[in-house]
Amino acid sequence: MAINRERTSLNVSRERAILAAVHLPSSRFDPEDPLGELRALAQTAGANVVGELTQNRHTPESGTYIGSGKLDELRSMADELDASVVIFDHDLSPSQIGNIEKHIERKVVDRSELILDIFANRATTHEAKLQVELAQLEYTYPRLRAMWSHLERIVGVGGVAGIGTRGPGEQQLEVDRRLVQQRRTRLKRELTGIEDRKARAVRKRKQDHVMVGLVGYTNAGKSTLFNALTAGGAYADDRVFATLMTRTREWDVGASQSVMLSDTVGFVRDLPHHLIASFKATLEETTHADLLLIVLDVSDSAAEAQYQTVTEMLDALFEQTQRVEERAGRSWTPPKRVLLLNKVDLLRDNVELLVWSNRAPGAIAISAASPADETGAPGMDRLRALTRLAATGEIRELTLSIPLADAKTIHTIENRTEVLDRAYDESSVRLRVRIGDRQLDQLRAGGARITLVTKTESK
Repeated sequence: MAINRERTSLNVSRERAILAAVHLPSSRFDPEDPLGELRALAQTAGANVVGELTQNRHTPESGTYIGSGKLDELRSMADELDASVVIFDHDLSPSQIGNIEKHIERKVVDRSELILDIFANRATTHEAKLQVELAQLEYTYPRLRAMWSHLERIVGVGGVAGIGTRGPGEQQLEVDRRLVQQRRTRLKRELTGIEDRKARAVRKRKQDHVMVGLVGYTNAGKSTLFNALTAGGAYADDRVFATLMTRTREWDVGASQSVMLSDTVGFVRDLPHHLIASFKATLEETTHADLLLIVLDVSDSAAEAQYQTVTEMLDALFEQTQRVEERAGRSWTPPKRVLLLNKVDLLRDNVELLVWSNRAPGAIAISAASPADETGAPGMDRLRALTRLAATGEIRELTLSIPLADAKTIHTIENRTEVLDRAYDESSVRLRVRIGDRQLDQLRAGGARITLVTKTESK
């Protein structure tokens, strides 16, 4: 059967696809549905999944990743099901992709290619499109020869190029490489400018507001929770990577306190590192938050593996941020993390909640989809109280002297704290207030001219 194997596109939309995976001793997957996540990714990309194949091995086959017997089985399955693409749940080398394609005579897409394809289809803002394009070019560049196999020279006997194969094909490959390099340089320059502007904006916002970030595995319910807590209008869907951009809105946490809440792109196992690097500006809100709320779908059978993936990615992200801030001569403290056990309304019993309570003390059980009912309300109340405490710090009763000319500070204190008494003189006002340590530090950091009046002075 003659099948066109040219790899001129990574797109798998509307193609009949077979999913394939090699499960190694170190592999992370849901034992109840080993290919569940890959299936969700493929369907999100628009593929029509018609078959699945798995193999257990101690180590991958060097040339084809999957064993020779399974490779023959994969080809027979593709012929029988009329599949045009095979999607692997791994990152494959260019030579492995080429070897598999040669054997099964079908296009092969690895996990990173699939995720990049989804991001490319979902990117809507100029920034997101630039980030995805750069990630695709970073991934594609070292693989150009494998993807342009139809332009490679055909070497004859003794290593001499065949007639009609010298020049154009190889020349086109080199032209492509130069064009890709030039485009990568331009994209990196433009994204560096975006990153610098975003970092300055985030640092300025942090001076005036308490910043809270929602993070978690893709499809954990972050956007649903964001919409429940704010008037955010974030796109929420029961699909992976529903959110590719950061959205920030004000969240009223009660007692005249509000914070800035950010909904961020979801994480996933084996997320391409090029994609993480490209989306650095998008993740700026996460690294500079005062509080991080990790949203976990506790009803998912793979919840433990998902939580481990999120924490590992946050650790790596914070380590990178620490180095950047140190080189810039700025101090930086990683945000506090709080685990939110979401979708508790989907649990059959409370056994899982008890397990997670022991595993992560301080975790809060919520239902983002039903925040006001008996299941979700207690957790939401506790979440607001915890966030309010993070926003204010320890509450103390103090007497503050503020110049009347500093109207902004007086207005903020009147609206954001509990004022117990006021006393005016010609140039200042003394306010006896219940105020949090963090609130006071933020006001001073923002330039407020506040003098703390001692008990003796107040008398």
